[in-house]
Amino acid sequence: MKSRVSTDFILLFIAFVWGATFVIVQDTIHTLPPFWYLTIRFSLAAAVLLIFAFQADHTKYSINWQHHLLSGSILGFFLFAGYALQTFSLFYTTSGKSGFLTGISVALVPFLAKPILKTEITPNGLIGVTMAVIGLYLLAFTDFQSINAGDLLAFLCAIFFALQIVYTGKYSPHANPLLLVAIQLSAVSLLSFVSALQFEPWQEVLHADILFNPLVLVTLLITSLLATTLAFIAQTHVQKVAHPTRVALIFAMEPVFAALADYVWFGTKLSWRAMLGCLCILAGMIVAELPRSLLHRHKRTQSRSP
Repeated sequence: MKSRVSTDFILLFIAFVWGATFVIVQDTIHTLPPFWYLTIRFSLAAAVLLIFAFQADHTKYSINWQHHLLSGSILGFFLFAGYALQTFSLFYTTSGKSGFLTGISVALVPFLAKPILKTEITPNGLIGVTMAVIGLYLLAFTDFQSINAGDLLAFLCAIFFALQIVYTGKYSPHANPLLLVAIQLSAVSLLSFVSALQFEPWQEVLHADILFNPLVLVTLLITSLLATTLAFIAQTHVQKVAHPTRVALIFAMEPVFAALADYVWFGTKLSWRAMLGCLCILAGMIVAELPRSLLHRHKRTQSRSP
């Protein structure tokens, strides 16, 4: 029970970091183009991890380099595709619709995990996921009049983020976490760099007023070390034991923390819909856990009876 609480707390902290940094990232990409931002962010994170990965004691692991390179590259592709599609979706749709459709990954994870990881979809998990999706809808926007290209891109983004969670659960039990994450982040950095050269003019980036802008420097430092290095190491470590559906449900708290950060940072007021959405997401997490906990308690009580 203690280990279960600690893993949930770690995942909740990751969601908090991602949500809390959303506001500064949103400001930063107005100065530093998105793909160049992702290139620098993931390059810094990968460099730090590679240093620690090669200096760490690997005696606990039998390093299969082919397995690590393949697994890390696949995870890196999923992660990059999610970020890239989310970025492009914002050119064609609203941030609210993009945020909701990206959050649909919480509903996709249990269905993808079933054939890939051979895990069962529990009734309580489905109820929790449904409540979380309703919460995301209430939190994200008030109107859904038509479907456009941006909506489709955001939905594809959700698929790739869900795949990243599921395949992390598949690969992490048989890998060195530091090395696996370092390769994953290196793949994201490389793909982001190629995309930056393709879609964003590099001449506009190589200026001191951009690269040494205080907001850009602070954002890169925080997101590369906290929101990338520590967050993905923690996710990979926790998913050695945590069920992917539980991971996805806790990660659904990211937009809740983002909304709270928006309130603290910019003074943006939370509407009753947004507050109800936050409560639905939180309730979904609790409902997904309650039946199993109650069943465990019931069995323990029966075992003590004469």
